[in-house]
Amino acid sequence: MLFAAGMGVGLLFWAVAEPLTHFVFAREYMPDGLAAQRALMATNFHWGIHAWAIYGSTALAIAYFSFRRGTPMLVSAPIQYLFPGEQWAKIVGWLSDFMAIVAIAIGVGGSIAMGAFQIADGVDVLIGGSSASPRLIAVVFLLMVIAYIPPLLVDLGKGMSRLSNIAMAIAIALIVFAVVFGPTQFLLNSVLVGFGEYVAGAVQQGFKTPVFYNDALGQWFSDWTLTYMVWWIAWGPFVGVFVARISRGRTIREFVLGVLIGPTLFSVVWFGAFGGIGLFETLRGAGSLAQMTSTNVERVTFALLDLLPLTFLTTSATIIAAFLFIVTSVVSAAFVLATFSTGGDPDPKPKFRLIWGALLGLLGSAMILSGSIDAVKKLIALGALPFVFITVLLIVCLARALAEETKSHADR
Repeated sequence: MLFAAGMGVGLLFWAVAEPLTHFVFAREYMPDGLAAQRALMATNFHWGIHAWAIYGSTALAIAYFSFRRGTPMLVSAPIQYLFPGEQWAKIVGWLSDFMAIVAIAIGVGGSIAMGAFQIADGVDVLIGGSSASPRLIAVVFLLMVIAYIPPLLVDLGKGMSRLSNIAMAIAIALIVFAVVFGPTQFLLNSVLVGFGEYVAGAVQQGFKTPVFYNDALGQWFSDWTLTYMVWWIAWGPFVGVFVARISRGRTIREFVLGVLIGPTLFSVVWFGAFGGIGLFETLRGAGSLAQMTSTNVERVTFALLDLLPLTFLTTSATIIAAFLFIVTSVVSAAFVLATFSTGGDPDPKPKFRLIWGALLGLLGSAMILSGSIDAVKKLIALGALPFVFITVLLIVCLARALAEETKSHADR
């Protein structure tokens, strides 16, 4: 459920395209072997602990105040709890909830658009087409809307949980298939090197800014690293409330380990396997996948599957997984937005979930009509910007509350 809510469809979309895009850029400045290592490092950094720490910090603040202090499950709850009766806290709290709704709606709407583009391209590959038509994209989008309505009407554990488990099972099966039927030794080494580079360089990479970069490197940093961090912040309130909702009964230690370590390790293996195949084809093959990253990024994952056996089966499985990840993202987002709009109700009524599901569908359709992934990314960044400051405020509130609780225990 963590992956299904947080970044499932993104993992499928960028599994091959992102490492190859970074590699193509890096090879202009360094030898191919080093460029491949740096490409995996950059990808793992974008999808690793830093991303999940953004999710986890928001989630932990909301979960702690909700389950330990009995507040509503709202972004504003920590602020208003610690500063009761303060006018500025009421104003900031209201703005926090409002901006959380805006960030969630825009972020999930963008993911719906990206998912529709990728799924439509996958279907087009299966039928032998060269480019997904607007009609096909519209049909895929309509099927998405039809698919996420039933889970909104049932309990979260019955709908979202089952769909998430199916999607993750398919994703794990795809990793195993890729490693077994791909260049196995190369891929195992790729995962190992990617993990080692990430462990050794994640802290240092986290403090880098483009201040000493040239124009090209500065633009890369803005287009990728900065955009990703803003993207995770945009999804922070949505994933935060959802993760808080499913984490009742955990200790803070269990929560942190579960949210940070498990998903990060999976991402490293995921990109090491699929990105590794892409790098293998680029370094030792025709290099067609790398060329495709600049012309048709939505199709790169399916082009890679075409290089492996059982192409029809694996392509179909990828389409199904992407479809399920999008559906579960919308279901969990509608659930969180319904929670916000009902004053923090942890189990909002189905009618509120349906209303938000419809609104997310409308927003996703608007982004699909824009026809541009870059436009979608810019809209998401715009919606997330104010929440940068709200996230910092939540962390401060959590630290203060934990300090107060520690002191009260020490005084007993």
